[in-house]
Amino acid sequence: MGEITACNVTNDIFAMNVPEISGILIFLAIKTDTPIEIAEGILKGIKFFMEKKINSKVLGGHTIYCEWPLMGGEASGFINKEKIIQKRGVKAGDKLILTKPIGIQGVMAAYRILKDMPEILETYSIKELKESIELAIKVMTTPNQGVVKVIHSYDDFSFIHAMSDITGFGLAGHAKEMIMDVALSIIIERVPYIKLAKELSDELGYAFSECECHETAGGMLLSVQSERAEEFSNALNSAGISNWIVGTITRDFHGVVKIDENAELLEIDKI
Repeated sequence: MGEITACNVTNDIFAMNVPEISGILIFLAIKTDTPIEIAEGILKGIKFFMEKKINSKVLGGHTIYCEWPLMGGEASGFINKEKIIQKRGVKAGDKLILTKPIGIQGVMAAYRILKDMPEILETYSIKELKESIELAIKVMTTPNQGVVKVIHSYDDFSFIHAMSDITGFGLAGHAKEMIMDVALSIIIERVPYIKLAKELSDELGYAFSECECHETAGGMLLSVQSERAEEFSNALNSAGISNWIVGTITRDFHGVVKIDENAELLEIDKI
């Protein structure tokens, strides 16, 4: 949970094209009867992520007692304002590149169900469920910093018009944020998802088909000039970053994110 927390917080900074995080201030709320090793474990996870995964550090923070466990923080970094990539700025014809598969909500629901009511999932292979859970955890603890480093390997990256990380609003929700206040829309043509996430989401009542399932510490969504999309995708691949061209910015259906009726569904079992 500590690693997931740090990843989720710092991804907000990476989503603005900031290549390095100067540090994090932790916020942690725990119940009065929370075992001390749990609180310590969360803090150790945050520290491990910051120091070992993104070469940053914990600067301090604040801890309170609360009936609900709450984990978060404030991260910061520095970048020349001319190099910031904003959430808006998409152009007609752009291709959308996604760097992590979706499906966290359904898979992690299965994680909870396996502990409390495993009979609900008796039609599934326990081995495959655990493999999907491990992949979901890897997704949530893999920083998006590598994407930013690939961007900064270009002297001129103006072909990347907009960028956002995918978290609580899901793929469709964050995609829609990218077209607010412009007469453009998005067609999702390919959906990479964590193995079993579609079946679990459909069975458990999550909005997978609309790409509205909630994600945590998900991938980066980039709106890239069409002529440079394949090249940039290959650059990400060369850096060991999984990615898929998932959609197109279009002038049709103004202001909406539309899932193509023939969208390709890609079941992903590793990143």
